[in-house]
Amino acid sequence: MTLQWTVVAFFLYAEITVNLILCLPFISAHRWRLIFSWRIWSWISPYWNKCFFTMIMVLVVLFLDALREVQKYSGPEPMQDAKVNPNLYDHVHMKLFRAQRNLYISGFSLFLWLIMRRVATLLNQFAVTLEDSAGLHAQIDEAVKAAEQHREEKLTLKQVRNGVHFFFIK
Repeated sequence: MTLQWTVVAFFLYAEITVNLILCLPFISAHRWRLIFSWRIWSWISPYWNKCFFTMIMVLVVLFLDALREVQKYSGPEPMQDAKVNPNLYDHVHMKLFRAQRNLYISGFSLFLWLIMRRVATLLNQFAVTLEDSAGLHAQIDEAVKAAEQHREEKLTLKQVRNGVHFFFIK
């Protein structure tokens, strides 16, 4: 495996690891929000979009290169000289295997890069939604307490009014 495909394979393994860590069920979205709000992320964030699009472009170029290699070795042209050189058949299939392997590595790496970004975004949005819903629950509790207090005051006023009314009747 050449250096570029070794790097892409290690990148794929790193993406798998990060995606698995992001999907661990015992790490809550609130905790991820705390991790994502560290100062280092705000320092990195201006460069993050540039890095993201650069990695997408590199992975797309490598994916297209692997696709080109697969098409190059899967046609009938490389097999025409197989009768002249008996090892050519095995050599072409070896090249085709490597091209397909590179296609899968770059394709899955590209796919997981997009998934990783989406999962991080969704975790952040989910944590914000949980915080907002916690604030809304606090407001609802305050509104319920105020409504109960007003209802009790209304009942007290009714009793006082009824008592005053009966007082005048007697």
